[in-house]
Amino acid sequence: MSVGIIAADSKITMHFALKIDDEQIVDSTFERSPVNFVLGDGNLLPGFEEYLLGLATGDHKTFSVPPEKAFGQPNPQNMQEMKRNSFPVDMPVAPGLMVSFADAQGAELPGVISKVEGDWVTVDFNHPLAGKTLQFEVQILEVHDAD
Repeated sequence: MSVGIIAADSKITMHFALKIDDEQIVDSTFERSPVNFVLGDGNLLPGFEEYLLGLATGDHKTFSVPPEKAFGQPNPQNMQEMKRNSFPVDMPVAPGLMVSFADAQGAELPGVISKVEGDWVTVDFNHPLAGKTLQFEVQILEVHDAD
């Protein structure tokens, strides 16, 4: 087996796990099939790809990824106050409930209700991992050069 070194446009087969604080697993392929992708194809955030450069077939490492290289910091402008009557009458509006709206282009925009005060509901549209430092564990199974 040849040992490939990850560079731009490398074809990679790997297992990965994404964790918050070493405990809470956000996503992992270690219990299922590995992922296949080309470095730079948009499957991984660029901040995560940076950690893969220079790794080789067989490497198994864990990196601490700060929010700036992952999902960014929470943006206060992504906190929206909405009237209670803009939600379905039968919806149990409460903090922690995930809700979904359509944006101007009709794409799904998920948010989490952060507080309910009287007739007003505050919905947080920040990415749920915004502001979090993540543990990014990778096991490189195969690396092939770009065609």
